[in-house]
Parts: sequence; C-alpha cells; structure tokens
Amino acid sequence: MKVLFASSECAPFFKTGGLGDVAGALPKELAKKSEIDSVAVILPYFKNEMKEEYRSLLKDEFYDFVDVGWRHEYVGVKSLEKEGVKYYFLDNEHYFGRGQLYGYGDDGERFAFFDLALCQLLEKLDFIPDVLHVNDWQTAMVPFLLKEKYNWIKAYEKIKTVLTIHNIEFQGLMHGDALSELFGMGMERYFEGVVRHNGMLNMLKTGILYADRVNTVSPTYAKEIQTSEFGCGLESILQYVDGKVSGILNGIDYDIYNPENDILIPYHFSEEELSGKGQMKAELQKRTGLPLNPNVPLIGMVSRLTNQKGFDLVLSQLEKVLEENVQIVLLGTGFPEIEEGFRYFSQKYSDKLSANIAFDLQFAQEIYAGSDFFLMPSAFEPCGLSQMIAMRYGTLPIVHEIGGLKDTVIPFNPISKEGTGFGFVDFEGQILVETINRALEVYGKEPEVLNKMVLSAMSKDFSWGTKAQQYIELYQEL
Repeated sequence: MKVLFASSECAPFFKTGGLGDVAGALPKELAKKSEIDSVAVILPYFKNEMKEEYRSLLKDEFYDFVDVGWRHEYVGVKSLEKEGVKYYFLDNEHYFGRGQLYGYGDDGERFAFFDLALCQLLEKLDFIPDVLHVNDWQTAMVPFLLKEKYNWIKAYEKIKTVLTIHNIEFQGLMHGDALSELFGMGMERYFEGVVRHNGMLNMLKTGILYADRVNTVSPTYAKEIQTSEFGCGLESILQYVDGKVSGILNGIDYDIYNPENDILIPYHFSEEELSGKGQMKAELQKRTGLPLNPNVPLIGMVSRLTNQKGFDLVLSQLEKVLEENVQIVLLGTGFPEIEEGFRYFSQKYSDKLSANIAFDLQFAQEIYAGSDFFLMPSAFEPCGLSQMIAMRYGTLPIVHEIGGLKDTVIPFNPISKEGTGFGFVDFEGQILVETINRALEVYGKEPEVLNKMVLSAMSKDFSWGTKAQQYIELYQEL
C-alpha cells in the first residue's frame, strides 16, 4: 500500500496540539510496517513556524499555479525525507507566510487553496496513493473534491479516503457561495443540502459524507459524537453514516516520551528503578519554590486553560482542595479569567500552589516526571495524550471518565485495590473534590497500593506500534 497523510500541522515541523503529534508519529510508525510500501505527508509550508534545522534540509521540487475561484495562486512544492517518510510542503507566501497556523478571517480560503493544490498536484508529485488519509476540517474537502471536481482524472479513480476527526468542535464553516467563489464548482451540491449545514458550507460535514471511512481518536469519542451532547450539531450526519465510523485510540511517541532517557529531564528512572522519580519530585519542588518535602502529594497540570479542559470546574473547587495536605504545579495558558483565577490562588496559597502561565516543553516534562498525580478534568476529550504521557512517567491521572480518558485510564477500584488512575463520571465540583481526596487518601494511607498502581500505569502500552497496526487494518478493509 501507498499511503498519503494530509494534515495542517505535523511535529516536529509545526504543531498546536494533538493533530500535530498524530501527524508526526503515525506516518513514521506506518513506514516501519511490511504492509506499507511508502508513506508521504503533505502539509502547508508555514516557514515562520519551522526551525532553521529543518528549513535548511528542504529541497525545491517544482512550482505550479492553482485557481482559487478567480485568483490564480502560486504554489511551490518543497520536500524532505525523514525516518522513512517523505514530507511535501506546499508554499504560498500569501496564505502561509504568517505569524501563526490558524486564527485568521480567511482560514477557510487558505485551506480551500491547500485542498485544491493537493488534489491538483498529486499526479505531478508522482505519488498516487492507495489511501489518502485526511484530518479534521482543514483537509476534509479533499474526498469531496476527488469525487466531484477531479473525478475525470483516471489516475485518481482507485484512491480510497479516510477522514480522522480529532475534534468535532471545529468544522470549517464558510458562506455557501464559497463552493463557486473558492472551489470553482457549481452550486448544486450546496442547494441539495449535501455540503450545507445550518445555512453554511460545512467542510467537516462534507468530509464525513464523502470519505470512504471516518474515524476518531478513541472508541468512546466515536460513540459520543453521535449524541446531541457531543456531536456539535453533526450527530445526525454521523448516525446516518454510522456503518463507516470507528475509533482508534491515539498513541504517544515512545522515542520522545521515555523516562529512561528523556533529554528534557535531569534524572531518569524506570519500572525497575524508581529512585529518579523521587529526585524529579524534589527538582520540581525546588524549581517552583514549593517546600522540599517528599511526603506531600504533588498534583501536576499541563494544559490549555479552557472550559473544555475543565478548568472552570477546578477553579470553583480549588480552595477546598488547597485546604488538604497537598502541592499543585500548573503550567499552561488559556482563557484570561482562568489564568487570573490561578494567579490569585497561587498568591494566597504560595506554599501549596505554583501557577505558571506559560508554554514550556521542558517544564512540562519535569511536571509529568516529578508529580505524583496528574489532574485532567476535561468536560470532553476526544483522546488526550497527557494522561498517557503521565502514566508512562509513573504519574497517576485523575480524570473525568469521558472520551479517550475513559479508554486509557483504569479508575482505582477500592475493593480490588487496582487501577492506573482515579476517575469520576459526573462532571460536578463536589465529585471532583471527592475523587482528588480519594487519591490523596491512597497516597497517605496505602503506599504499597499506590506503588502497585504506578507500576501498572508504567507498564501499559500506549506506543504507536499497536495503533499503526489498527490503521493498517482499516486501510486494508478499504
């Protein structure tokens, strides 16, 4: 099989979240599999976001022009090879030479250009895939374009498409006339309602209907998005195509997240030798100015500080939590009112809470490695990687049992004394506090049980190897 992965971001070149991690790790893992002949990834060229060490490796392939409605736009194709994967970058200064990846008024037009360029250039790239794997709204129009606009190209006839939904909240909405104004097509499919949703062109809905398979980043999320509570208005569309919807859990890159040799942490440890974890805890306490005490349970949080991530709920109960014998280290940025709330409590309880309103990869690794618990109370969570990283580093997650959190964390069972973390079902403040207190109680009164849970969490396999095999099976079905 030849597989082409289309994405708007990809680690280590540029990323804003989980999509970047998946686009970085999954193709690399697929390239190792015997069933796969070749893997390529096609991306926008966000040159301002890419480190010089990668920019210097880029090779110019060729250039062309793409019609975005009446606009005749230049597209340059650059490439590099890394770890068995060929990466193609589509260059256009007007659309992609900006300060950040998203957040502009013309984002719809920018990715319309990307999708059109991708479809137009496949032949010239000399890489006609058996499976074209698109991701989220930014590339969701590709299956539609292949079937409706480029269906006259014989070489494209056998291409099968997979759409992965990483977060259904973001759908790529545009005025209906974008179908003719940007994509250069007739309006029939809009007026028929196929690509229309609530009076707008909906790129994600279009992808859901036109892709040969739709999958999400965890089995539970695949079910959740077919309900009104989590479907963000597309639940009826997903119910309609239920037969082609599935969920495959994300993995984490074990080359990067490895407590035995992680270059971002000063002390290393393993399941067999955990002493380095105690040293990491002391290091974290020292770095944050919290009292150096190995016996106080330390809760870490690394996240975007938003309501989706459950931090409004945390703030509403934080005073109660801080009354306990506990230390908390927070790292993240997000909603100003949530940032301000944590700053207030960190001043009031300076010996218990260290609030770091920042983005810092090294600091994040120190929190994963040095904490006893990792709080992740998301209101909804398609998959989540942080809980898996935390477990890899022997830090027990405290989670809202939703989406990928439900699929990855085994909640502590007080009877069998087993689990890989602590969970709560009802998204309520009092329940959150009770769950945190349960974790603190096990920490204080049952150290042997806690140690067994730590080893159990560390032994779980969240590597991409097994996940990549599931994707291969999905491709083979096609």
